[in-house]
Amino acid sequence: MGENPFERKRAILLAYREQRARGRKYAHVGLKLRRLMDPESFTELWQDLETQDPLHFPGYREKLTDNQQRTGARDALMCVKGTIGSFPVVCCELSASFLMGSMGSVVGEKIARAAKTADQDKCPLIIISASGGARMQEGMYALFQMEKTAASIRRFQKHGGLFISILTDPTMGGVSASFASLGDVILAEPDALIGFAGPRVIAQTIHQKLPKGFQKAQFQLNHGFVDRIAEPEKMRDEVLQLLRFHAKEEKEQASGQPKMVKTTGCGASHSRRLSAYERVRLVRSEDRPKITDYIAALFTDFTELCGDRCGTEDPAILCGLAFFGSQPVTVIGHRKGKNLRDSLRYNFGMPGPGGYRKALRMMREAEKFGRPVITFIDTPGAYPGKEAEENGISSAIAENLAAMAELCVPILSIVTGEGSSGGALGIGAGDRILMLENAVYSVLSPEGFASILWKDSKRAAEASEIMQITAPELLERGLIDGIIEEPEGGIQKDPASCYSRMKEAIGSFLSDMEKADADELTERRYQKYRLFEGPLRPACRASDDAVIRQKKSFSSLQKQESDI
Repeated sequence: MGENPFERKRAILLAYREQRARGRKYAHVGLKLRRLMDPESFTELWQDLETQDPLHFPGYREKLTDNQQRTGARDALMCVKGTIGSFPVVCCELSASFLMGSMGSVVGEKIARAAKTADQDKCPLIIISASGGARMQEGMYALFQMEKTAASIRRFQKHGGLFISILTDPTMGGVSASFASLGDVILAEPDALIGFAGPRVIAQTIHQKLPKGFQKAQFQLNHGFVDRIAEPEKMRDEVLQLLRFHAKEEKEQASGQPKMVKTTGCGASHSRRLSAYERVRLVRSEDRPKITDYIAALFTDFTELCGDRCGTEDPAILCGLAFFGSQPVTVIGHRKGKNLRDSLRYNFGMPGPGGYRKALRMMREAEKFGRPVITFIDTPGAYPGKEAEENGISSAIAENLAAMAELCVPILSIVTGEGSSGGALGIGAGDRILMLENAVYSVLSPEGFASILWKDSKRAAEASEIMQITAPELLERGLIDGIIEEPEGGIQKDPASCYSRMKEAIGSFLSDMEKADADELTERRYQKYRLFEGPLRPACRASDDAVIRQKKSFSSLQKQESDI
């Protein structure tokens, strides 16, 4: 029989369909990567790596061949060297188009090599992930890629490398639980499914209906595991901004103590007419600038980063990166609302443990990349709630205080409103402490002080005078380093003039600290707090022998009376 023309035509049509499918699928391997990179700037790395099928798993070779034909790639990960906005980077994309982006030996090896290459080239590493998890057909060889990639990323980071992790839909299982969650900064696309176990598995295990949006990107942001969410078309801009923050540039700053910051005396004459409690009420007013106002006035390109990576995103503390002139800085501060709705959302500026742990994470990142830390203090105190105690508020504040003592970058703390108790000091142990002229800084709020000592919170005004909490009083005692003058009636009457003074104060601080090495910086900070009592040292003294003998005699007399 002759050749069937219909069979031949069918074969040709099938071949064309396969080619179209191959081209369509291939566009999805490395597509997001191509959107990030500068056009024609990159070279693909290790594209010939191919798995050896270590378990000789039945049907695995056929699956690999099929995926290779459909995608035009040898495995799920594409790695390149190139530039983003002229910044050299190593960039990888793990694509769900190839075996659901599962991580086997090739993916793990490429990520380890990418981290090593970025380390050698002293450039950032960016990994875009979309994966169902470890590749089951490679068994334990796939599972151990989790440790291999995590160890490689951590070594790169320990050497000072910047790792930006971008999570897309889905990022699950062994990928989510290894390198993808280790980013110095973690970005996510909206609605990306991110987690360890899939939602269906969880629902079947606990026999409960999961809430809407469970494990989605917004869920992860709200629970502190993601820094930012960005639309795919805006991801390049987000990454480029992060690269700018981490670029090393020459800084130009003024030197010397700014004339607008008082380091002696009691501040402007008009402020002397305000009582301590009048200042307390003034700084609590809703029209006084909040941290977002200070950031907008003092810095450029502020980029908020969220989460403590331990399950919490506490909005009562705001953290992020910004430029002061050309100098990248880390900004941390208490956040209050300008109306009742926002005040409730930000818990009236009272952070819980997660807020302090988020601040500590940002301080550690600042130290790693050599960025000065600038903190803004305005809080009635740490949140005094049941959940805060259950989650270790004392431990969180204590860890911050210990970490700030050793932090190898400069810390400037500015009290802009009320600074109460350890909740303020938890981000405020700076090399230099400045206060706005009407700000107050105290061991406890006046109401709390009066309530504890006198069992009457209505005596708060009286307590304010006794506690000596105003900026002039603290400066006179040497407990702070300077006062930034406010206009009469407070900063809210003329914020622009006060912002100008604050800018000068920040510039002076950065200039003064620019040449200090890490050992000098930490030793000077240690001595600052070790000897802060100044002229009062020693602020405590040992009792003399007569007093001790008298106490012993009194104790003996009490014992005799009890025996009788």
